[in-house]
Amino acid sequence: MSTATLPRTESLIHVLGARVLEAICLIGDLCLFAWRTFGWLMAQRPRGRMLWQVLNEIGVRSCPVVLTTGAFVGMILAIQTYDQFAVMQMENMLGTVLNLTVVKELGPVMVAIMLAGRIGSSMAAELGTMRVTEQIDALTALGANPIQYLVVPRFIACLVLIPLLTFVADAVGVISGWLVSSQLLGINSFFYWKHSLEFVRGYDLFTGFIKSILFGASIAVIGCHRGFHSKAGADGVGRAATEAFVHAFVAILLINFLVGTLMMRLDRLLFPAAKLI
Repeated sequence: MSTATLPRTESLIHVLGARVLEAICLIGDLCLFAWRTFGWLMAQRPRGRMLWQVLNEIGVRSCPVVLTTGAFVGMILAIQTYDQFAVMQMENMLGTVLNLTVVKELGPVMVAIMLAGRIGSSMAAELGTMRVTEQIDALTALGANPIQYLVVPRFIACLVLIPLLTFVADAVGVISGWLVSSQLLGINSFFYWKHSLEFVRGYDLFTGFIKSILFGASIAVIGCHRGFHSKAGADGVGRAATEAFVHAFVAILLINFLVGTLMMRLDRLLFPAAKLI
């Protein structure tokens, strides 16, 4: 190895090590932030006025996005999977895979991703602006805890409303998938629902519900954390909003994989004789 290559290799190792340490510090700080949020959640109930404002912003104003997402998830899934089932002459089984995929996988994940872009980025930008304009420092100077006053209401709203919004999106996705299957693809509605009721179990609904709760918690914690650590200037606030969405997106994928694996193993343990598709 030439002497000119050694400085480049050392520089690359230095940069890589710095990135790894930065990621570890970020994860650790995020865990501490989540722990403080949970501590204040248990210690004191948030103010009703502040909580209702956040509930309206996260829940009511997210309904159009959630309804649109759920409708197109069901319709596109029906269109994309019909050809494969038609080749095997199993068109009547389309409802089984469609509804199972919507309630267990695509519904919670797609809704969480859409809300991470809308809610997570919004919370990061709002709290980042408050950090830049020193409003958070003013709350601390007045004796109020910023996490209890600003983060806990957003955390409660995401924890409660994102599972409800996911349920609404799942219902719309199931109905839209059935309409496309029956009216456009010509599948018999009786067999569509008959096979769906045979194979889609309450355990599958519970799996999607658990995922949506964890997705909501991660979106709230990451969005608020990025806002609290926003740097000065418009560029810093914009970067915080972008980081909130990117980090929440990665967290959603990771949680989906871990929870999916855990629930699959638990399913095999609790229901060894259950029908698997």
